[in-house]
Amino acid sequence: MSRMVNPVRVAVIGSGPAGLYAAEALVKQTDGNVRVDVLDRLPTPYGLVRYGVAPDHKSIKSIARYLQKVLEDPAVRFLGRIELGRDITRADLLDCYDAVIYATGAMVDRHMGIPGEDLPGSVAATDFVNWYCGHPDAADHDFDLSVEEVAVIGVGNVAVDVVRILAKTAEELRDTDVPEHVIEALSRSRVKRVHMIGRRGPAQAKFTTKEARELGDLANAGIHVSPADMDLDPASAALAESDRHVRGNVKVLGGWTAEPPARPRRIDVRFWRAPVEIIGTGRVEGLRLERTRLDEAGRVTGTGEFETLPVGMVLRSVGYKSVALDGVPFDERACTVPNEAGRITGPDGAPVPREYVAGWLKRGPTGVVGTNKSDAAETVTHLLADLAGASTPPKRSIDDLIESRGLPVVTYADWLNLDAAEIALARALERGERVKLARWDAMCDACRPPK
Repeated sequence: MSRMVNPVRVAVIGSGPAGLYAAEALVKQTDGNVRVDVLDRLPTPYGLVRYGVAPDHKSIKSIARYLQKVLEDPAVRFLGRIELGRDITRADLLDCYDAVIYATGAMVDRHMGIPGEDLPGSVAATDFVNWYCGHPDAADHDFDLSVEEVAVIGVGNVAVDVVRILAKTAEELRDTDVPEHVIEALSRSRVKRVHMIGRRGPAQAKFTTKEARELGDLANAGIHVSPADMDLDPASAALAESDRHVRGNVKVLGGWTAEPPARPRRIDVRFWRAPVEIIGTGRVEGLRLERTRLDEAGRVTGTGEFETLPVGMVLRSVGYKSVALDGVPFDERACTVPNEAGRITGPDGAPVPREYVAGWLKRGPTGVVGTNKSDAAETVTHLLADLAGASTPPKRSIDDLIESRGLPVVTYADWLNLDAAEIALARALERGERVKLARWDAMCDACRPPK
């Protein structure tokens, strides 16, 4: 545990799991002799837990209750609705704090790089996830659910979440926190068939076995995998034999090779297929796929066999990447902030004084929510070691800066007002524990209700 003569003042940029675990580590490693301001551009804390975890995964969303305790620590403040690059600069942060930790996550989808990807009806899975999770940036997104067939590109947990939401009825989601306008849109959905597409085979699928089982348990949709897609090459068979996770996935997938029972919707999980073109005149009308295989080096290669699916919407979920922060070093190729164990490094490879990084922005989009805890602790350990013995105080106060610029900061108390409003809305609509407010104006109004 680090001992400081005076409280260390640290800004954490981002209030998702990475940022809040970093705040927690700062409190624990200094025995509370610290002042942490957690800044976020949104008026709500919890980041990916609020806006990325599927609404019907209530056990995972309960992590917010743990993170809430971090924000309630006397040494920690939440300062919402402050955006780096718009409201404050990197230089401002370094003037107001002893150190800064950037923990903004990975916010955008990777592109597939195929013809037709920009057609209307071809969208990023994160946009769809943000929409049904009530992110204010996506509140007015319009997804054409009048189509009967949809393709979801990717076989990770996010792809499975998207497929599950498309396959469920609106009524099945009524006891979740999905915004009311999303429930209304889903109630009008005419989607009958969802194709989940993987470039590799079942042994290389990235979803967890638990997520896979949830797809098979849907009451409103039957699920099918072609028996031919379950043929494993020797390397894949060896992987399934040695890896418990892979073995579990292959077992679950193998149970879906029989023709599924007739239900209102159908899910087809298609392995060994690579998207090569999105077809359409003015909007998505089909998806062209090439059959694939693994070569001797384990790389995906095309076979020259093609097929076209008559889909009206394509949702890509082929990985996430972080975006550069204004003025902060960034590796455009890796889409991370260059660092050594959390210490940000400059072009010469030397550590940049007083600046640190945590979470996906540090290591890329890997691991689960809990991975961020040890990751943040590592960053904080190095931060405190670097500051040991430092005596130069910050040049100015963040509170003075906020006041001088008239920034409409959302405090933790303001967030609790919004939290209460969402709980009250659920009660009024007779819908579960909470219903999210999704539009900026409604959220900000709820933060400061009339007296």
